[in-house]
Amino acid sequence: MVQLGLETGNTGKIHLCYRFFCLPTFLMREPRLMIESNATPVNTPQDLPDQVRQAQMGNEDAFATLYDHFYPIVHRRVWHMVPPTDAEDVTQEVFIAMVKSLKSFRGDSKFTTWLNALTNYQVANYYRKREHQVHKMTEDTDLTSEQAGLMDIGQDMRHQEDIIGLRRGLAALPEHYRDVLLLRFVDGLQFDEMAIELGKTLDATKSLFRRALQALQDEVK
Repeated sequence: MVQLGLETGNTGKIHLCYRFFCLPTFLMREPRLMIESNATPVNTPQDLPDQVRQAQMGNEDAFATLYDHFYPIVHRRVWHMVPPTDAEDVTQEVFIAMVKSLKSFRGDSKFTTWLNALTNYQVANYYRKREHQVHKMTEDTDLTSEQAGLMDIGQDMRHQEDIIGLRRGLAALPEHYRDVLLLRFVDGLQFDEMAIELGKTLDATKSLFRRALQALQDEVK
């Protein structure tokens, strides 16, 4: 099996295969949020323009509506890019940032596009902070060989390492690559729907998707 590739199972579902195992559609999903690539999208994003305008004017009920509507969508995206134990905190950071910067949204793009960009920024900020913490820990800590050995998760955790590698690889992609993969495998959109969301032709969308898969392949090597 190639290191990263797509395979079609007996049921016709698309699976993403990485190293020694295959995961349904993309990465590892929370059970209640699991979707197949050809299934109806869960909580298909809608822009809710009236609520956005009201929230920009300080309407708390409108903010609550936006939060309730977009929370599962944002959380699902974040969950695929950071360790699951941190997904809740990062998702909250996205909505804190949304409250602070909502007035800057001018409607030049779709609100979902703007919120996706905000999500990507918070994920990138999460990894910047994490890298700083790891660097600080290695500077401050002198590990003995025994302690260092305890940090090796072992052969039985190979799959978990690979899942983490996929998440890191996805988070490291340029935004346009990450978005097209998330639209396909997380939001469950078909290529014609993706083309509308991205404002591209169908052929351009398919080409972007292929390049994004190759970029992810390069990241996880």
